[in-house]
Amino acid sequence: MITTRDIAERLGISVSTVGRALADDARISEETKFRVRRTASEMGYVGNRAARMMRGASSNVVALVIPDIRNSFYSTIAHELSKNMQAEGFQLMLSETDDDRMAELRHLRELSANRVAGVIIVPTARPHSESVRLLRTLPHLQLLRRHPSLGAQWFGVDDHEALRRATAHLVALGHTRIAYLGGPEELPTGAERLRGFRTALREGDLPDHAGRAELGPPSSVHHGREAVRRLLQEPAAPTALVLGSIQLTLGVLEELSAQGVKVPDELSVVGFGDEPGFSWWGPGLTTIGLPIQEMATGCALWLLRRLKTEPGNDGPYTSVSPGSLVVRGSTAAPDGRAPSRSA
Repeated sequence: MITTRDIAERLGISVSTVGRALADDARISEETKFRVRRTASEMGYVGNRAARMMRGASSNVVALVIPDIRNSFYSTIAHELSKNMQAEGFQLMLSETDDDRMAELRHLRELSANRVAGVIIVPTARPHSESVRLLRTLPHLQLLRRHPSLGAQWFGVDDHEALRRATAHLVALGHTRIAYLGGPEELPTGAERLRGFRTALREGDLPDHAGRAELGPPSSVHHGREAVRRLLQEPAAPTALVLGSIQLTLGVLEELSAQGVKVPDELSVVGFGDEPGFSWWGPGLTTIGLPIQEMATGCALWLLRRLKTEPGNDGPYTSVSPGSLVVRGSTAAPDGRAPSRSA
């Protein structure tokens, strides 16, 4: 096995200089770091990370803790973060909580025990008190969702404005029976999206009964299918539908296709997120576009800066990205007919 001593002998420098160069020590010149890393790579050197961790050093692993990797928002974020982290010598590790606070706690215990360099987390609705304590010992930031107990570093979307714009688009088209399918109010994203929906109705001078909200698991395609099925069976079925998550959007589109609902003639639909298939679904889905790549890059740059500065130099930081309304063919003025279903 190649050791730092072998590298030192090859280059004619001390073992301590090799060790510091491989650890990116600021006392070592960039030229020496380059020579050491190139020689280490040529000789097939593999660092003993376990030994470094026993000495109290952090690993080069950054953890991404998310609810559900099946949600393309999170998988795209993971891909972009991985590329950014790899470019700076860090490795991204994925932990999935399924929105379970105890699963979240178990992951954080393991991540802390393995001395991860930092954590990017999409927190559950009510993080365990021990999760809060563990995160206080690690450089971390919150993504998309924000819980006050987990600090003041957050990257997210203006959920209120995104849903306000989407609903206002339907109001402007003349719809007076609009339904919203979204996540529960106990999630900060769920609460803000619902508030945006209600704000647009109020600004459009529509009565309270003009809007109907169905709240449930935001990561459930099945819930999307079930909820829209119930809505379509009501005597005063909505003429328009606005959605508050990617997975709910997928479920709704599956159900509308299965039932043969004509969009937008019988039902106008505004989705959430802009999946590759949304532009060619039916007449093309009007939807809320999310700045995923920009958000991932911002998260990575902030955390990398934090990892390279002195502890404690991580004051409050908030980055709010605007969503965009992408108008396609799935929304139109109502024609006065209730949605029908094929046999």
